[in-house]
Amino acid sequence: MAKKEISYSEASAEIERILARFRNEEMEVDTLAAEVRRATEMIALCRKKLLRTEEEVKKILEP
Repeated sequence: MAKKEISYSEASAEIERILARFRNEEMEVDTLAAEVRRATEMIALCRKKLLRTEEEVKKILEP
């Protein structure tokens, strides 16, 4: 079964949840590395989506 691609909004919300847990010191030391890794993955996904969208918009607006 194919993985459902995470939307920009979902990835952004996940990053915010991870950051909130970190800021509120709710993150366990045992899961810190995994949480940071997941946040890094979500940031990369957001960047990729933003770049792809920017390229698409530029193509649309080209004369």
